[in-house]
Amino acid sequence: MTDPTGFLSTARRSRPRRPVPERVADWHEVHQGQELLPIVGAQAGRCMDCGIPFCHNACPLANLIPEWNALAYRDDWDTAVERLHATNNFPEFTGRLCPAPCETGCVLAINADPVTIKDVERAIADHAWDAGLVRPLRPGKHTGFSVAVIGSGPAGLAAAQQLTRAGHDVEVLERADRLGGLLRYGIPEFKLEKRHIDRRIRQLRAEGTVFRTGVTVGVDVSADELMERHDAVIVATGAGAWRELPLAGRELAGVRQAMEYLPPANRVQQGDLAASPVSARGKDVVIVGGGDTAADCLGTVVRQGAASVVQLDIRPRPGTRRAGDEPWPVHPRVLSTSAAYEEGRVLSRRPGAPDVRVFSAATLRFEGDDTGHVTALRIADTDPGTRRPAPGTERVLPAQLVLLALGFTGPDTSDGLLAQLGLRLAPDGSFARGDDFAALTTDDAPAPSGPGEDGTGTREGGTGASRGGAGAPAGATAPSTDGAGAAAYGTAPPEGPATPPASGTGAPGSSPAPAEDATAERRTAGRPAVYVAGDAGRGQSLIVWAIAEGRSAAAAVHRRLTGEPDLPAPVRPCDRPMAA
Repeated sequence: MTDPTGFLSTARRSRPRRPVPERVADWHEVHQGQELLPIVGAQAGRCMDCGIPFCHNACPLANLIPEWNALAYRDDWDTAVERLHATNNFPEFTGRLCPAPCETGCVLAINADPVTIKDVERAIADHAWDAGLVRPLRPGKHTGFSVAVIGSGPAGLAAAQQLTRAGHDVEVLERADRLGGLLRYGIPEFKLEKRHIDRRIRQLRAEGTVFRTGVTVGVDVSADELMERHDAVIVATGAGAWRELPLAGRELAGVRQAMEYLPPANRVQQGDLAASPVSARGKDVVIVGGGDTAADCLGTVVRQGAASVVQLDIRPRPGTRRAGDEPWPVHPRVLSTSAAYEEGRVLSRRPGAPDVRVFSAATLRFEGDDTGHVTALRIADTDPGTRRPAPGTERVLPAQLVLLALGFTGPDTSDGLLAQLGLRLAPDGSFARGDDFAALTTDDAPAPSGPGEDGTGTREGGTGASRGGAGAPAGATAPSTDGAGAAAYGTAPPEGPATPPASGTGAPGSSPAPAEDATAERRTAGRPAVYVAGDAGRGQSLIVWAIAEGRSAAAAVHRRLTGEPDLPAPVRPCDRPMAA
């Protein structure tokens, strides 16, 4: 139990951000260093330990939020670490990137400020690493089964860790030169420093997961070869097919997709490039789109030294409070001032309007000069009901760089994986799958089209398990640091033993027993099962959904291979966020 009157006596205090002039001068995370644990503990004490914890239900991972709030309040941080990792493989990722639907589901949010759940989660996760509590967990025995995971974003990594810890031999194949998917090259350094990914990868390697980078399944390695080598395959390739804006002038130089812009900026921070080939320095920039990816572009534009910036959102300006059609505990669309929008004020080109966002704005066409380079956008206000341009409202915005951040339409199918595995597409463009995450193939019944499996994403700019290098600049030659690459596929020695249950913390498990021989019957009894996890099957979504899907798909694979239902499965493919 937390402080019985804490929600009355203690005001909400969010984790402070560094001053804007300081943080836009570097690429470090925007928040100040580790907050004092007594301050975080006092915030955790605001938790009411509700009989029905809606925060728990609002989180697809089913995080044990009231439990670790109480432990943090009682200054039992080590136990809080264990309870946090019991449901979440990577809390240091979610504590930085998740928009915290758990907080909008907090009972306090009905008529007061919710508990700072995300800040408490991050503090516990950071304490785990600072105190040396995150250690490899190796399995006590091996099953003799082998599983391939395609994609190393949060869904793929979560599935790999769960299966490795259950005693399976797991191989993760990533087409980029480094691991992490969109976490690596899509999320800017100021939101997630890449050292957090690197140390988790080291843990997974020590547990026994094998990684191969620079391998595009369907091109460098055929699906048939993959199926011959493994008993099951999990496709966790993310939703990397970006949404286009097919207007007049789209072909002009300087009109770029967000995922053509963000990866090279991240590669500069990785040391691969001296400067980004797509830079905003000294330019008037317009960002088209209103979600997380647009905000990531904004923060990057500011740090690169743009002359000015405007962000266009076709949706009406939201209110500062819940709308009547988004009642508690639904995660509402409200006007927020994230770190990027604080920073963007210094580059706003509209006198008396420091917010760089322009709502209810439609792009009509791109305009360019005689050299074929974009010089402006022609835009208009929109009717809130129809989103159609309103007559007499057209105007021109100067722009030498336009970034399209309009979300994603589904997985990238250009590598041949779709045809080689016989996968099918659902009506929304994601890979079709059944109730157990098993892929629906061309030999199966028609793909579902109802609300149970429509793949509809919950927010633009999802952070699911993309295959990393989408949009990387042509000719980038960063060395492969995480695996043997396509040329050595199947020949590199294993990188360590495998892993055990639950948390990822605590003492290492017992020494692994010798692996059981995988019998010929196991490999020839039938075609290995193919599963789909994360944004590849759900559509663009949130990092918590990606991790939850990875855990659930791993449970389905484990159950098929061993008949044991002993891995946690927090979500089903048909599950969606709470909605009114």
